[in-house]
Amino acid sequence: MPHSYFDTENNGHKSFELPGAKPHYNPDRPGQVEHIYLDLNLDIPNQSYSGTCTISLKPICTGINSLSLDAVNLNIESVQVDGINQAFDYDKSKLDIRLEPATEIGKVIQIAIAYSVEKPQRGLYFIAPDKHYQSKPTQVWTQGEDEDSRFWFPCFDYPGQLATSEIKVKVPNPFIAISNGRLIDTQADGDYKTYHWLQEQVHPTYLMTLAVGDFAEIQDEWQGKPVTYYVEKGREEDARRSMGKTPRMIEFFSDKYGYRYAFPKYAQVCVDDFIFGGMENTSTTLLTDRCLLDERAALDNRNTESLVAHELAHQWFGDLVVIKHWSHAWIKEGMASYSEVMWTQQEYGNEEAAYYRLLEARNYLAEDSSRYRRPIVTHVYREAIELYDRHLYEKGSCVYHMIRAELGDELFWNAIHTFVQDNAHKTVETVDLLRAIEKATGRNLLFLFDQYVHRGGHPDFQVAYSWDADSKLAKVTVTQTQAKPGSTTDLFDLKIPIAFGYAQEGGESQFKTFAVRLYEREQSFYFPLEEKPQFVSFDAGNNYLKTVTLEYALPELQAQLQYDPDPISRIYAAAALAKKGGLEAIKALATALKSDRFWGVRVEVAKSLAEIKLDQAFESLVVGLEDDNALVRRSVVEALAQIKNKDSYKAIKTLLKKGDASYYVEASAARALGAIASTISKEEKAVKLLNLVLEQRAGWNEVVRSGAIAGLSQLKTSQAALDLILEYTEAGVPQALRLAAIRALGAISSGQTPVNLERILERLEQLANETFFLTQVSVVVALGQMETIKAMGILSALASQTPDGRVRRMAEEAVQQVQAKAGSQQATKQLREELDLLKAANQELKSRLETLEAKSSTKG
Repeated sequence: MPHSYFDTENNGHKSFELPGAKPHYNPDRPGQVEHIYLDLNLDIPNQSYSGTCTISLKPICTGINSLSLDAVNLNIESVQVDGINQAFDYDKSKLDIRLEPATEIGKVIQIAIAYSVEKPQRGLYFIAPDKHYQSKPTQVWTQGEDEDSRFWFPCFDYPGQLATSEIKVKVPNPFIAISNGRLIDTQADGDYKTYHWLQEQVHPTYLMTLAVGDFAEIQDEWQGKPVTYYVEKGREEDARRSMGKTPRMIEFFSDKYGYRYAFPKYAQVCVDDFIFGGMENTSTTLLTDRCLLDERAALDNRNTESLVAHELAHQWFGDLVVIKHWSHAWIKEGMASYSEVMWTQQEYGNEEAAYYRLLEARNYLAEDSSRYRRPIVTHVYREAIELYDRHLYEKGSCVYHMIRAELGDELFWNAIHTFVQDNAHKTVETVDLLRAIEKATGRNLLFLFDQYVHRGGHPDFQVAYSWDADSKLAKVTVTQTQAKPGSTTDLFDLKIPIAFGYAQEGGESQFKTFAVRLYEREQSFYFPLEEKPQFVSFDAGNNYLKTVTLEYALPELQAQLQYDPDPISRIYAAAALAKKGGLEAIKALATALKSDRFWGVRVEVAKSLAEIKLDQAFESLVVGLEDDNALVRRSVVEALAQIKNKDSYKAIKTLLKKGDASYYVEASAARALGAIASTISKEEKAVKLLNLVLEQRAGWNEVVRSGAIAGLSQLKTSQAALDLILEYTEAGVPQALRLAAIRALGAISSGQTPVNLERILERLEQLANETFFLTQVSVVVALGQMETIKAMGILSALASQTPDGRVRRMAEEAVQQVQAKAGSQQATKQLREELDLLKAANQELKSRLETLEAKSSTKG
């Protein structure tokens, strides 16, 4: 069978499929699993456990004489069916049981498997202090998604099988154990305690969980149901600060989804060294303890609030309504990501929600342009975990919003209610969502799914506008630039609203709106209007996933930036002004940076100002360092880092020495300082200042000191900077800071001497042998930035030995990146240096010319 199973031409985009990808299907079903009961005894000091897994199976037919269960690297001691010992074969991957007697249709059998595990590598994780990290807590936690439950108990490990479950676990005092469902019993036994949890609603194996630790327990409630936060002792206030909105979120989602929260409790357990941000186990979400915010971090960090909303949303989309196969995971991940938008709208307003959607779209667009393009729904992959990408999450979120835009709010929520209510405690595929939409609204949205879900890509629109004063006609020409001339393969067929805006003194702008069907590569439309509009808003409301380039005249862009009520349209106008450049564009952007009512627009305006390579941009930007919003200040700092002159260096240095209320602003300043210093011969002074930051500014999640490491990584020819970075890759350095230093080795490598390059490679090769997931990811990121073929060997070795499919894929992609860069590294480096010199000289000349022209026009 050929490697490629669907059209992967992708118009020049890389294919998602890697060698070894193949179609995946759910296995044949011997019967319905009705219940799974785990009775476990944890030996925490020796990082091992033993127990029994009992599976209640209702056979689908008579005469089944064998069963095959997923069970990886377990020690299988015995198998009994209804109390009778059974013969079995086990190859450390599949447990094949020979049934004697064979099954009878409808007669439930009890399969009891006694087993043990020593030092598990996946599925169940033992966390403990060691000589390097003596303050690390002792914890045990599990992670099942995608197919890792088989690593901690034998099961039919795919999402299409739903069953009730219960977990009984014996742990030493003072540890507590948290699991799915409700706690039905606890029994004290000397220095030990047994916890017995029962999950009475059906769910898949990947959502079964266990978390054990000496946790602080913070109690809350929603309509009489316990809402509990478990964190390391001493972080109780951080827990309330980070998760305290959970009851209100449960109320909000119960209303929006049209289904009351279904489970007996909701627990959130923050654990150490977690390998995801969060995991939505049924009624018991596990979160990384890195999400816990201190007071200063909460100033400009809403990531935790979004994470809490995302994982809670899964209790409906994923846990209550369960995907039948991994290829349809966008149904749950897309809605959980869109629920972040919904909560943002509820809590912070429409402009915030619109900007959140834009950022989600950009995350997908970045993956599509630089990594690969794929349909959202595909069953062709090597491991299911590969599907958990920006297409699944952020593009999936954008699809839900487009459905909402197509239907309108009332019908959209009717459709969502129908989907959830019809499929509660059942499994679904994408077609079930389409059926629910049609049932609730009468609308067939297959056209939208065919374009955005079942194939890869999105439209890239180029929009030009002109006004004919004599005939009072507005002409708008729209080109779908993603399609090759003469080809219809990549075209989208959509109805897009175009609005012509008229500013009103002291009030909201008024619009004349037309919907047009876009289905050809280039189309021109003529609109009769009573008077010339001041600006044009393409895709009014910005509801469709797309890229857009505006080819408007300067006055229309200035008016749109000033008067369009849609923040996304104002952001597009700012980007178009930056492309035009010149002092008039700077003036318009500078005004917006000072006066736009929405911080998100000011963030983007700062980025746009940095795109205009004129010295005058600095004067307009630097005032933004005084903005009340920390996110704007951060964006201004990042923009100043691109200007790279003595003035920007001085401004950033002053800010860094003085400090900022925000961790993130300080971190950005430290990064920027290194970036600017590398181009204006201030390396030595920058190293001293950044080292001072490293010595004095330890803090929450090591954000500031990680920024200093990133700043050092920009000093690519400095051995002193490299020496410092290497020092912070040693074991014992706080984990977040150490990971930043590992990643920085790749960034700094491009300018180092051959001897220092060997030091970097040697260190990364050592680090590649560590088993922690985040360490491996950081090593891959570092090696992927390097320009020497020697990096490829380390990456290939890591890809072959890692147990994690995400790391494996990242390493293989990094091999390709290094291969592409290494071939012409010297020529590219020389060209880059020459280009930087030319850019600097050109910027100076253009700035002087703009000043002269401005003086000339003033005299005239």
